[in-house]
Amino acid sequence: MAHENVTQPRAEPDPRRWVILALIVMAQFMVVLDVAIVNVALPSIKNSLHFSQVSLQWVITAYSILFGGVLMLGGRLSDLLGRRRLFVIGLALFSVSSLLDGLAWSEPSLIVFRALQGLGAALVSPAALSILTTTFQEGRERNVALGVWGAVSGSGGAVGVLLGGVLTSGLGWSWIFFVNVPVGVAVIAATPFLLHESVAGLGHRHFDFAGAASITAGLMLLVYAMTHAAQHGWGTTETIVLIALSVALIGGFFAIEIRSKAPLLPLRIFRLRTLSGSNVGGLLLGASVFAQFFVLTLYMQQVLHYSALTTGFAYIGLALTIVLCAGIAQALTTRLGVHVVMPVGMAIAAGALVWLAQVPVHGEYWTNLFGPFLLGGLGLALAFVPMSIGALTGVRGSEAGVASGLINTVQQVGGAIGVAIVTTIATTFTNNYASAHHTGAFAPAALVNGFRAAFYVLAGIAAAGAVISALLLERRPALQAAPGEEPGLAQAEAAA
Repeated sequence: MAHENVTQPRAEPDPRRWVILALIVMAQFMVVLDVAIVNVALPSIKNSLHFSQVSLQWVITAYSILFGGVLMLGGRLSDLLGRRRLFVIGLALFSVSSLLDGLAWSEPSLIVFRALQGLGAALVSPAALSILTTTFQEGRERNVALGVWGAVSGSGGAVGVLLGGVLTSGLGWSWIFFVNVPVGVAVIAATPFLLHESVAGLGHRHFDFAGAASITAGLMLLVYAMTHAAQHGWGTTETIVLIALSVALIGGFFAIEIRSKAPLLPLRIFRLRTLSGSNVGGLLLGASVFAQFFVLTLYMQQVLHYSALTTGFAYIGLALTIVLCAGIAQALTTRLGVHVVMPVGMAIAAGALVWLAQVPVHGEYWTNLFGPFLLGGLGLALAFVPMSIGALTGVRGSEAGVASGLINTVQQVGGAIGVAIVTTIATTFTNNYASAHHTGAFAPAALVNGFRAAFYVLAGIAAAGAVISALLLERRPALQAAPGEEPGLAQAEAAA
């Protein structure tokens, strides 16, 4: 097993690094896809497995809780136990549980298998990103690789809705899960021939069990609390208790990390302002993006009466724009810096959301959606790519996994918070309109009133992200040496 030693000069670049990138991006694409692909299939799943309306939400929530809650732990495990090992274990679990999802025979079985799928995703995603970080040297090549990564992460939600519509309409809902199996098997089969094992050169193999337990439980509880708040309201006793417990656990985690000799999350990495700013931006961008897809899908299906297939195809413009603009975003970030490109991207994304807030009851795709989709795709590319670069800038090889887990975690937690907030806002404004105009809550005019309010709130979140990231991101990012590392090496790597 090849152990990475951060005190030694960096080896020559791996000649297979671009093939490695294709391999890990394929795995990441599956993970991101499965966050969104289920949405358009929910009506079919409900009818096939006889879900109640309340239980149906758990098809999404079970995945989200394990995915968002275990990402941080998965990142640190990849550093300690081996990035390739965790990548393969996670991918195997993800593939097997995908097969079981498609074969599910009841409500409980699908919910349990979706939870296992989320656990597999939480091991794959940070391991894959840390493999990218340790394969490509910091600088232009890593920026190009992260540009590809950002394009996949940014467009995955849109492509997921598209693919979900196509598969559900053409083959049935089970195939949104079955499609993962051959891809997962192919990636696992290729991994031993392409990836070398790497383990963080920490000089110890101690594990922070107390920290792992507190942050995993806290994040899982927080994601669940957000879902509960969206369904039952923010003022209920249950919601308040759940949020309070999650905050206490997460606060306890930071208290543990301050005293830990081998912390799960070394808090010194937050001294890197670009890393900190990118993660704050990632939290707010995750909130606006995940919730945007949620509200847009409801608008197209409930107001415009699009089928699952039509809804999926409607996202093509958004997805293609993100992919096509990712290369531009990477080049601009390399030339101008994260501190310039990321705030501009989030500001453009906010503008697209304001445009979407003008959607009418009798909307037309080309008139009311296509333009905002193009503008939003540009904004998301210019935000996601520098955010991915900034979240890993200056990070030591020994902490690549935990930094990868951190940026993935804040995006998923942000998504859960964003969906909970806009669900509450949309429902409140819809009910108020229905009450004032003596109409039903599902009347198109009432629904649109709620969706417009939700888009304005999301625009405000994205705009806040633009301002905060502009204030936090550094013009010249620093590179910190970990304890025991030579300052000369840190400066040499910073210049690479």
